[in-house]
Amino acid sequence: MLFAAFGLSAARAQNEPILVPDAVDYQKLLAILPEPPSGWTADKPEGSTEDMGGFKITNVHRDYHKGGGGKAPSAAISILDSVSNPDYVSATTEAWKSNSDTSEGYAKSVNIDGNPGFETFEKDTKHAALWVMVADRYFVQVELQNQEPGELQEWIKRVDLKNLAAIK
Repeated sequence: MLFAAFGLSAARAQNEPILVPDAVDYQKLLAILPEPPSGWTADKPEGSTEDMGGFKITNVHRDYHKGGGGKAPSAAISILDSVSNPDYVSATTEAWKSNSDTSEGYAKSVNIDGNPGFETFEKDTKHAALWVMVADRYFVQVELQNQEPGELQEWIKRVDLKNLAAIK
């Protein structure tokens, strides 16, 4: 009798709808994208909330520039709300635990104000990237071109991670 009762409860649980939390409206995240630092310009911030067949994805992005020309420093900041896909969050943050250092560059796990992250740098292209997971839902990405990798720390400080974590 115990097995029959267990089987019934398992069958009922399978038919219950899975409650997926909604991604926040992109307008709430646009305010988190920082203004350009002194001597830099920024494009207008962009964002969207899209329905991907049953779950929503919210993404915002802003590009930053210093001067002109092909070798001019640039930066891009993106924020993705991945609340509807906790498996993606755990798989990604687990993959961030690997580190490598070669003559071409490096990849390493980092911690930014208590948030797990991952940093990469390619020496030949001077391309640096930093990903930070905030509140187990927001992926913040900072990408730099023609800057030293130490600048990633300066750029991530411009993003109000505490305010981002509070957005629901």
